[in-house]
Amino acid sequence: MNVAFALLAGAFLAAAIFLLLSRSLVRVLLGLVVLGNAINLLILVAGRLSSVTPPILGAPAAAHGVANPLPQALILTAIVIGFGLVTFMIVLVWRALGASGIDDSDAMRLAEPDLPPTAPADY
Repeated sequence: MNVAFALLAGAFLAAAIFLLLSRSLVRVLLGLVVLGNAINLLILVAGRLSSVTPPILGAPAAAHGVANPLPQALILTAIVIGFGLVTFMIVLVWRALGASGIDDSDAMRLAEPDLPPTAPADY
């Protein structure tokens, strides 16, 4: 079962890298969401889905069906931070689309004015 989840995390990671390398801002945003989910799944798989030893020191030996609480706490924290990051990115993409009207990152870079470098006023 762990191998299947590890392969699924690898597939999510490959899809996220493919989307992040795109020029479209919406695809980059979707790649960021998929990357967060891939990392969360990778942390869960690294924490062993079913362990033979109890996760907490001093726990009775009969508690072998207990899940490891540390990866779950890390994933919960990562979900909250990822949600904040994704909402911030949604606002940035929305403002960029509203200001420039284009979704292509290369076209946005070409639309920037070429200003000569100037020295600061107090130089």
